[in-house]
Amino acid sequence: MQKQIILVTGAGTGIGKLGAQSLAEAGHVVYASMRDIAGRNAGRAAELRSLAAAKSIQLHPLELDVLSQDSADAAAATIVREQGHLDVVMQNAGHLVVGPTEAFTPEEIVKVFDTNVLGAQRVNRAVLPYLRRQESGLMLWISSTTTKGGFPPFMGPYGAAKAAMDSLAVTLAYEIARFGIETSIVVPGAFTRGTDHFPSAGKPADAATAAAYSRYDGVMDQIGERLSALTPDNADPQAVADEIVRIVGLPAGTRPMRSLIDFVGDGATEVFEVSERVRIEFAKRIGMGDLLEAKVRR
Repeated sequence: MQKQIILVTGAGTGIGKLGAQSLAEAGHVVYASMRDIAGRNAGRAAELRSLAAAKSIQLHPLELDVLSQDSADAAAATIVREQGHLDVVMQNAGHLVVGPTEAFTPEEIVKVFDTNVLGAQRVNRAVLPYLRRQESGLMLWISSTTTKGGFPPFMGPYGAAKAAMDSLAVTLAYEIARFGIETSIVVPGAFTRGTDHFPSAGKPADAATAAAYSRYDGVMDQIGERLSALTPDNADPQAVADEIVRIVGLPAGTRPMRSLIDFVGDGATEVFEVSERVRIEFAKRIGMGDLLEAKVRR
C-alpha cells in the first residue's frame, strides 16, 4: 500500500471521524479537520491525539471551518507545508436539519447550503491549486442515498443541499480529469445507529409554523422505527469507513466513480445504475468521453 496524505473535513463525529481513524490505522497520514479545535471541539481533538499516541498512527487534528475561505486556505497550506504535498481530500463536512420545509426561513436554508455545499466549494478552492499543480490526487466525496433514493419527509433543506453537493462533485469530476485528479463519490444509506446524525440535527426557528404541522406529530419517530426494522443487525457505519479505506488504497486510475453502502435498500442503487449509464452515454454522445476518467500518470 502506498501511504497517502489525506485531509478529512468534518472529522469530529460520525462518518468523518470513523473514516479518519480507519485511514490512519491503514497507514496513511490523516489530517482530521474540524472547526474550533481549541474551543468547542477541544475534547474531540484531544481524543484523536490520544488515539494517535496509543496506536502509533498519524492522525492529526486540524482547524478547518468550512464556512471560512481563509480557514480552508490555511488548513490546505498547513498540510502542504508539513508534508510537501496532498493526495486525498475527503469532502465530508455537513449538517442535518429536520422539520417542516415551510418552517425554515430562506436564511436558514441558506445556512444549510452554506455548510453542505458552499463549504465544500471553499475546500475545493483551497486544495485544487495544489492538486492541479502536482497533476494527481483524489477528490473523495461523502454523498447520501437521499440524492437518488427514497427518503422521508421533513428533510427538505438537507435533501436539497445533498443533491446540490452531489451534482457539484459530478460536474467537477469532468473539469479536473485532465489534471490527473480522480473523483470517487461514496454514497451511504440510512444508519439508525452508530452515528449522532439525527440526535444532533437542527430544527427550524419558526416554532409557530412548525407547530401548524401537528397533525404529522410522531411521523419522524414512526419513520425511524420503520427504518430500524428494515436495518439488519450488521448495519454499521464502519462499513462506510472500510469502503473509504478500500477506495483510497486502490491504484490510481482504478478507483470507482461511485460506491453505495446501503443496508436498507431505499432504491438508490437501482436509480444510480440508470443515471450513471445515462451520464456516461451522454458524455460520449457530446464528444467528451475522455473526461469520464482522470488522465492518471501510470
